[in-house]
Amino acid sequence: MSDPLILAIDQGTTNTKALLVAPDGSVRLSRARQMRVDYPRSGWAEQSAADIWEGVAALIAELAAASDPAAIAAVAISNQRETIVLWDAATGKPVGPAVIWQCRRSADRCAALRAGGHEAEIMVRSGLGLDPLFPAAKIAWLLDAIPDARRRAEAGELRCGTIDSWLLWNLTGGALHATDYSNASRTQLFNLDTLQWDSELARLFDVPLSLLPQVMPSDSLFGTVAPGLTALNEGTPIHAVMGDSHAALFEHAAAGPGRVKATIGTGSSLMAATDTRPRSTRGLSSTIAWARNGGVQYALEGNILVSGHAAAFATTLLGVEDEEALTRLAGSVADSGGVIFVPALAGLGAPHWSSEARGTITGLSLASTPAHVARATLEAIAHQIVDVLEALDADLGAPLAELSVDGGASRNALLMQLLADLSGRAIARPALAEASALGVARLAREALGIAAGQVDATVAERFAPALSAAARDAARTQWRAAVRDAIRIATGER
Repeated sequence: MSDPLILAIDQGTTNTKALLVAPDGSVRLSRARQMRVDYPRSGWAEQSAADIWEGVAALIAELAAASDPAAIAAVAISNQRETIVLWDAATGKPVGPAVIWQCRRSADRCAALRAGGHEAEIMVRSGLGLDPLFPAAKIAWLLDAIPDARRRAEAGELRCGTIDSWLLWNLTGGALHATDYSNASRTQLFNLDTLQWDSELARLFDVPLSLLPQVMPSDSLFGTVAPGLTALNEGTPIHAVMGDSHAALFEHAAAGPGRVKATIGTGSSLMAATDTRPRSTRGLSSTIAWARNGGVQYALEGNILVSGHAAAFATTLLGVEDEEALTRLAGSVADSGGVIFVPALAGLGAPHWSSEARGTITGLSLASTPAHVARATLEAIAHQIVDVLEALDADLGAPLAELSVDGGASRNALLMQLLADLSGRAIARPALAEASALGVARLAREALGIAAGQVDATVAERFAPALSAAARDAARTQWRAAVRDAIRIATGER
């Protein structure tokens, strides 16, 4: 009899991946496909919800064709977070775009709530600051922008959810409208103390609670696969759901003693597990990492809006072939020559939270070359992560000696060295890079009781700081000044 496999779906912003994971955590087979992101206006970012589902179904078909569907014991889902979909309950068709986490179209709504003095109350209830990153204001925007949507929502004709809910609806043929605690905690409509949808938050954001999914523990049985919709066998259980960053933390935390990690992808998430609900004074978010075995694991998180996306942007801007070419270009110079790139291309996230900020490139001179801009791009990704690390140090009350990393951008050795240099601490890169998919697969195995001996994920490449303290302090001072200038320019401050 073949080993029971977990089909782990990792639905990300720019890529969707599907892995067949064995009981020991090894990857038997994997497939991936790129996802399109549209930017219809400045500050807006969206995807096709139909394309997301079709991409997932296609990857499932590829894996099923290359393996035995009967060996697939369960499906597990990790997903891009804070992206919202509104769909017709009868037809299952989207009624608008999937408004993704990078989108700033709800900035005015957030500003109005802030001006009305509601931010403190929202933070107390949801753990999240007022920013367009989070879905609540986006849902209200969709309800008002799509003709007849608000009436239909109040009549019970529409459903709304994050990407996990959208995939669950499609996999189960509309039998289940659900989400897990980790994804619910990122909507800004979920109360971290009562662990329920919050009627006061719904009132403030003008979102009918009837739209929202049932909230279930992350290791729940989330229904079964409906017949004829995918290449999977009818009745295959769906047995774990987590937001991608939460799933990555679960993999890191289970693989070793460190419980602080950075997932560096299109954006970045730095997350530290905490024993109780944390209260940040440094611009970080309180969140739920996961719920399992009847308990809730809290976490402290800092979200960066543009990380790996900054490298993709610079690749296009400089006209180089790809991001590997950008890295080679960056490595051809010893430093950025005084050039500083602040990649506030979708505003600034934690710990600055400036929705108005836009990207700047400063310090240019006649001696500047494309190589200096390329290096400044990688330095900017590292600087933003260090900003959040310093906030975590302050909120947790102790400096973090080492940071464990995952995500696509973590494969860039030059970036990892810059991160070690600018943070002044060791960077550990586990040998297993697909932490989100592996984390949710591990959760599914444990829920099913088929966990076995694990592949050793503690083996890591470590990057040690090689920059003097004086040089690091000088670089950080210049970076902080550039960030202040970017915010000041955007807000019109003097």
